[in-house]
Amino acid sequence: MAFGIIAAGGRGARLGATVPKFELELEGRPLLAYTLEVFQDAPSIESVVLVVPPDRKEAWSVSRLRELGLSKPAVTVAGGTTRRGSVGLGLLAVEGESGVAVVHDAARPLLTVELLERACDIPAGADGVVTAVPVTDTVKEVDSSVVTATLDRERLVAVQTPQAFRLDVLRNAHAAAERDAFEGTDDASLVERIGGRIVVVEGSRENIKVTYGEDLERARVVLLERSGG
Repeated sequence: MAFGIIAAGGRGARLGATVPKFELELEGRPLLAYTLEVFQDAPSIESVVLVVPPDRKEAWSVSRLRELGLSKPAVTVAGGTTRRGSVGLGLLAVEGESGVAVVHDAARPLLTVELLERACDIPAGADGVVTAVPVTDTVKEVDSSVVTATLDRERLVAVQTPQAFRLDVLRNAHAAAERDAFEGTDDASLVERIGGRIVVVEGSRENIKVTYGEDLERARVVLLERSGG
């Protein structure tokens, strides 16, 4: 079984908002509600740890999660000053010594049960799975505004969450990162750093990360299409 860690942080400054992104409303519901619904419906998810900014912990108590339909065992913890630190604090709240830890960014509200289940299926010989989509744009390496290389996009993917890892491996990766003050760009980079083997599985172009105002509009369109509207 898998333990879900939902990282819910980050202010919505780029969206012109004063509240955290996960509290922004999409069709009358906070972004976080959509992610909670998927974690509730996914058969592989046994329990959920929600990591929020310290000043939002009381507002997102377990009773609030119950109101939003999450009946699985859950706990809300206060995050740290960085994403890596926040996920690390979430890991401390996960009980047990074995299993799979699935990390997801609450700013990606269009997650589906199918995608989450796909991430949870870590193949033999691998330490983790990342969801990703092929890169379609030409990508260039730049130094001081000067192009230094054009990268082979056939070998590139745009990585998303959810990302899933063997629990003991992710704990070891976070412990090493904490010891060395290494932040990384995602949890997979922490596991890669200690020699872990990460496998890529198909993500979804609908699984967008809400960062700008137009992302909310795109999300509304996707929800409308899913509802048959």
